[in-house]
Amino acid sequence: MATRRPRRLDQDAERDRYKPPAIRSYDSALRLRILPELGHVRLGDITRRDVQAIADKMLASGCDASTIRNALMPLRVIYRRALEDGDVAISPCSNLRLPAVRGKRDRIASPAEAAEILAALPEQDRPLWATAFYAGLRRGELMALRWEDFDLVANVLRVERSWDERDGLIEPKSSAGRRTVPIPAVLREYLLAQKMRAGRPDTGLVFGATPERPFTPSAVWRRARDARKAANAKKELGEQKLDPIGLHDARHTYASLMIAAGVNAKALSTYMGHASVMITLDRYGHLMPGNEEEAASLLDAYLERRVTGGIF
Repeated sequence: MATRRPRRLDQDAERDRYKPPAIRSYDSALRLRILPELGHVRLGDITRRDVQAIADKMLASGCDASTIRNALMPLRVIYRRALEDGDVAISPCSNLRLPAVRGKRDRIASPAEAAEILAALPEQDRPLWATAFYAGLRRGELMALRWEDFDLVANVLRVERSWDERDGLIEPKSSAGRRTVPIPAVLREYLLAQKMRAGRPDTGLVFGATPERPFTPSAVWRRARDARKAANAKKELGEQKLDPIGLHDARHTYASLMIAAGVNAKALSTYMGHASVMITLDRYGHLMPGNEEEAASLLDAYLERRVTGGIF
């Protein structure tokens, strides 16, 4: 009976399709952390102790828990495939002693603060940040958003693609990333203003530097930083200052607003493009029932009470 030639770690390849950022991250981890230690060893000969030694070495050198876990992720992927193919009987990545990841607290703006941030921004940047605050899109999804993705009659936008700064247009983060998101009235006004400013286009990038070239995230961040500093400089002594915030923080804010507005967990999970409702529940808590039309109305009503009504 013919026997299969054992593979070495550096000969293995994961054939599932991964997004370019994940591929680059895995490639970097393999080249810098894994292959120098284990690249010459056959898959079946690597032991749990070998992998644990890499983790212990990284921890001793001062690497944080997330860095260690991310470095071992491609090795886990390789062994998951090797187990499926019958190349190994056990994975040396199981039952490792890894440091606990201490998650950072999400930066979430209150309804009134989100409105104040938008008012402080340069006019041309407000629709972009409003879409992050009130539709919860990821940065790459905002960069790739096109006018064709909007239905301002049905008040929904469709997330069809994302943008990678090295590879350009790519598929969304996961299959759940392709989704339909309701447009509340507070966001619709910003989008209509953006459409008028751009000359009522039917095609092209919504927030692009040009119809085909996306915005530069660093430039957007700098303008927001400068606007925040200018707004804070005008505040009286004792007034609450605006804290730094990024586009991903605005996405967290969207989740918080929807939860407070009463949108149910399954609906919010869909709108945010989470692969599982458990991700939404674990991160943002339990929500009450709703649908797209109700979600937009609930968010509008909640923001009206909190911002216009002056309830802080």
